[in-house]
Amino acid sequence: MKLPESLRDRLKAPLGILLHDTTKENVLAHIPAGSFVITVGDATTEKMVSFNIVPSLSIVDGLEKREKRNIPQRTVTRLFCDNPAGQITAQSIDTIKNGLESKPPVQIIVNGEEDLLVLPVCVHAPQNAVLMYGQPNEGLVIVKITQEIRNKTQELLNLMD
Repeated sequence: MKLPESLRDRLKAPLGILLHDTTKENVLAHIPAGSFVITVGDATTEKMVSFNIVPSLSIVDGLEKREKRNIPQRTVTRLFCDNPAGQITAQSIDTIKNGLESKPPVQIIVNGEEDLLVLPVCVHAPQNAVLMYGQPNEGLVIVKITQEIRNKTQELLNLMD
């Protein structure tokens, strides 16, 4: 599926709470104890690991703002998929489903770009899981997975070609 130009602005709006101050205490205040935590993005994953918050599932591509970076490696299972920029591939959706069904912690390494994978994660993640991703130059978005979020993100996916 390709991202149409008409959807780009809609995807800039955070799906959840936008934290400008990403201290450990501030982040932990938004994560209920025992939550299934999902991170999308290298910087977000790295920051959570530095806070000793080990994501149940992390999705990274080894890049931040197109600059190469080291992938945080605190995981037991690593999965791989191809996902070109501006797209969501069937392979990446299948890999996300596999990652969610595997024993955590799991890391998916994307050859391409992981940004749009927030959408299928929202659709397939367990109810009440907590998803975190970076809002470029603004902060960290924290999304509690609810049926409302699933419906909203499925609607966005349906609008992609």
